[in-house]
Amino acid sequence: MSWNELIGVAGIVVLLLLMVLRMPIGIAMLLTGIVGFAILNGLPAAFAALATYPYAYAAAYDFAIIPLFVLMGNLASTAGLGRELYAAAYAWIGHWRGGLAHATVVACAGFAAVCGSSVASAVTMGKVCLPEMRRYDYSHKLATGVIAAGGTLGILIPPSTAFVIYGILTEQSIGRLLLAGILPGLLLTAIFMTTIAIWMRFRPDYGPRGPRVSWSGRGRAMIGAGPMLAIVLISIGGIYTGIFTPNEAAAVGAFLTFLYCLYRRSLTPGNLAAILTDTVTTTALVFLILIGALVFGPFLALSGLPERIAQTLIGFDLPRVVILAMILAIYILLGTFLEGFSMLVLTLPIVIPIVQALGYDLIWFGVIMVIVLEMGLIDPPVGINCFIVKGLVPDVPLTDIFKGILPFWFAMMVCIAILIAFPQIALLIPNTMIN
Repeated sequence: MSWNELIGVAGIVVLLLLMVLRMPIGIAMLLTGIVGFAILNGLPAAFAALATYPYAYAAAYDFAIIPLFVLMGNLASTAGLGRELYAAAYAWIGHWRGGLAHATVVACAGFAAVCGSSVASAVTMGKVCLPEMRRYDYSHKLATGVIAAGGTLGILIPPSTAFVIYGILTEQSIGRLLLAGILPGLLLTAIFMTTIAIWMRFRPDYGPRGPRVSWSGRGRAMIGAGPMLAIVLISIGGIYTGIFTPNEAAAVGAFLTFLYCLYRRSLTPGNLAAILTDTVTTTALVFLILIGALVFGPFLALSGLPERIAQTLIGFDLPRVVILAMILAIYILLGTFLEGFSMLVLTLPIVIPIVQALGYDLIWFGVIMVIVLEMGLIDPPVGINCFIVKGLVPDVPLTDIFKGILPFWFAMMVCIAILIAFPQIALLIPNTMIN
C-alpha cells in the first residue's frame, strides 16, 4: 500500500473516531478532509480548498432544490394533506381485512409525494393513522410497524432529499433520479400491501375490518385529496415533460402548497415562523454535511484509496452481482448503527468507483441505495422511525415495534431483488423523459 493510500485509511479512521466523540459529521468530514489535503498536497492547497469549496458549493444553483423541498414538506404537514390522503385511502379500502393498515401505506406513499422526508412522513401519518388503528383494536405490532415502514417511502417517492444529495455527490442528473424513484416507490408500496395481506392471512385478528364507506363518501374523500394530487402532477409531471427543471419544480410545488395553506387558513404568524425556522435549520444542517462530504470526497480521491479498493474487488474475478451483494450487505450492516444520511455521504466516495467499474447504471444504483437507506431507518438499534413511532405511543414496548417492522424489512429486501433482476423498472421513466 502506497503512502497516499495509507493517509486515506488514516483519514477514515480519524473521521470515525471524531464521530464516536460526537463531533458533528459535517465538521468532522471538513476537518479530516482539509488536514488530509494539507498532508498530501501541501498547506497552500488545503487553504485554497478551505477558502473556495464552502462558498462554491453553498452558492451552487443545484443546491436551491433542498430548502424548497424542505419548505414544501413543512407546508404540506401544516395544510393537513396527510389527513386528507388518509381519509381518501380509508374510504376506498378501509373495509378490507387489515384495511386501515393498507390505507396507511397508501397515505404514506401519497404524502411522500409532497414531503420528501421519512421522518416527517412517519410523524405526520403516525398522528393521523395510529389513533384510528388503535380505535379498531389493531395489533400494536401491525399498527406501529406499518407507520414506521410506510414513513420510509418519504425518501423514495419524489420529491426526495436523498436523491438530491446522491445526485450532487455523484454528479448525476437530479431530475432523472427523482423520476427514477416513481415506479420503485409504487412497487415497494404494492409489496408493503402484499405483506399486510399475507400477515392478515395468518393473523386475521391483528387487523379487523373497518366500516364500508358509501360511494358518495368515497367521492367526497377523493375531492379532498385532489389538491395534493394536482400539486404532484404539476411539479413531477413538469420535470418529466421538460417544462420545469428540478429546481423550478420544487419552487412551483412549494408555492402551490403555500397557496393551499392560505386557502385552508392553516397558516398563522406563529406557525409560519416555525415553518421558516425549521426550513432554515434543516437546510443549514444539510449544507454543512454536504460541504464536509464534498471536501472529504476529493481528499479520498487524491489518496487513490477508492481506486485501489475497486481494483482489488474486480481482481477477485467474482460475478458482478456477487460484488454488488457484498456491497449491499455491508450497507445493511452499517445501517444498524449509522444514521442513513451519514452513511450515504461517508461511503459514496469509496463505493461509486466500484459500481462504475462493475458497469452498473448510477441512476439505478441511486434507487437501490435509497431503499437500503430506508432499511436503515427501521433497523435496530438505530432505526430512527421506530423511535419516532415509540414517541407517539409511549405505552407500546419498543420490542413490539421492532417485531412489527420485521416483515416490512424483508419486503424491502424483496424489492431490491426485483430491481436487481429487472433494472428497467427504475430506468423506464427517466429514459423516456422528453427533455
